[in-house]
Amino acid sequence: MQNTSRGIKNIITAHRQTEGGGFVVRRPLPSGELDQLDPFLLIDEMGPVTYAPGKAVGAPDHPHRGFETVTYLLQGEMEHKDSVGHQGVLKPGDVQWMTAGAGVIHSEMPSPAMLDQGGSMHGFQIWVNLPARLKMTSPRYQEVTQTNIPTAITPDGLAHVRIIAGRALGAEAIIDTHTSIVYHDWTIQPGGKASIEISSDHNVGVYVFSGKLLIGKDQQEVEDGQLAVLGTGTALHLTVDSQEPTAARCLVLGGIPHREPIARYGPFVMNTKEELQQAFSDYRSGQMGKIV
Repeated sequence: MQNTSRGIKNIITAHRQTEGGGFVVRRPLPSGELDQLDPFLLIDEMGPVTYAPGKAVGAPDHPHRGFETVTYLLQGEMEHKDSVGHQGVLKPGDVQWMTAGAGVIHSEMPSPAMLDQGGSMHGFQIWVNLPARLKMTSPRYQEVTQTNIPTAITPDGLAHVRIIAGRALGAEAIIDTHTSIVYHDWTIQPGGKASIEISSDHNVGVYVFSGKLLIGKDQQEVEDGQLAVLGTGTALHLTVDSQEPTAARCLVLGGIPHREPIARYGPFVMNTKEELQQAFSDYRSGQMGKIV
């Protein structure tokens, strides 16, 4: 069967806002145009921003329940801690896939070195919804360093991919996901092309965070800071015009939609208002623990 190329249904331009302890993000999802791209609940591009010594900020202690947070750093360092005893430092190229499940208190702050010396910070945090059957699963962490993220390159050397989840160009991610997820970081040079097989049952979006990208057989242009929501098909075609002065970089995100009701408020994402109220009650009563 011949692969059918996915075209663009909608293009959403990211808006800037302040989150956590004061860091600025570009956020294409959720927006006034699209509340979610099931199973993806949020896409935040953190930075790029350069901090002076002593000025770096992050996200102090906050709870999560009912979904997963995926943090992917491109520049900078971030120290994380949680209420079930996990802690560590993320460095450029590292990924942390945190399944909050039944609930954790979590903090993500600049590392002591970053806070002391300052420097550039750039990365992404993406929220992935959990299906109802896994909302109260036990929390877990998967941390993968930059050197262990699988990579692949096209034969002409013009398109390169880092595979956080899913597979591409014959390489497969090492992160285990509860449901089928695609999460790629593509760098495509001028004149480069990439063809990606993605199952027809996945919702798919492409977020461009540098340069200009042409998507689909009709080569519709998507610019820096825009999220392209794609239609149906079994293949994704990405191209950068040979006349472009720089490479394009983008995240390719795909997943099987849960198609379940969502009750969502701040850091909790459940299926009913009653479950949401219970999450707040459990948090206030200390059942999600505390960071020590």
